[in-house]
Amino acid sequence: MRAIGNVFVGLIVLSGCATRPETMAPEQTTTAARIQAEPPGDYFIGRRYFKPEFHFWGYVRRPGQSWSTAQLVVMNENRRLAPDREQQAIGSDNDCEYKLRGYLSGDKVYELVSNQFLPEFVLQDYELISTHPPPIFKSQFPGHQNDRFKIERPL
Repeated sequence: MRAIGNVFVGLIVLSGCATRPETMAPEQTTTAARIQAEPPGDYFIGRRYFKPEFHFWGYVRRPGQSWSTAQLVVMNENRRLAPDREQQAIGSDNDCEYKLRGYLSGDKVYELVSNQFLPEFVLQDYELISTHPPPIFKSQFPGHQNDRFKIERPL
């Protein structure tokens, strides 16, 4: 009897573990096709991920790679200010997508609020790609909530 109960509980738990609800499929397919069409080169694609309590910039990935490979970074602005800081409007570019010129320095920066060491990205230049790019976070889809203290990973 106990074994049957354990199986039943296991099935309930597994049924709640779906990583991509059906409502996400069309957007994910479009995003994957868009990524595959990106020309190779010595640049990064960045998605601003602003959360007021935190001090990271957002996610960066190489062209042609999926968002699931992206790294959450702290931006080094010694050479060029980040777009929102340049406009003196911190966080105003949340969820904007950029073509970034620069490099991962190899250093890690301690982000106090999340208690994480994150990679440092040295920004040299940027170009706005989109102010309304396709969704890459679960909270951007219907039926999901955005917790201001939760750091999401791109899908």
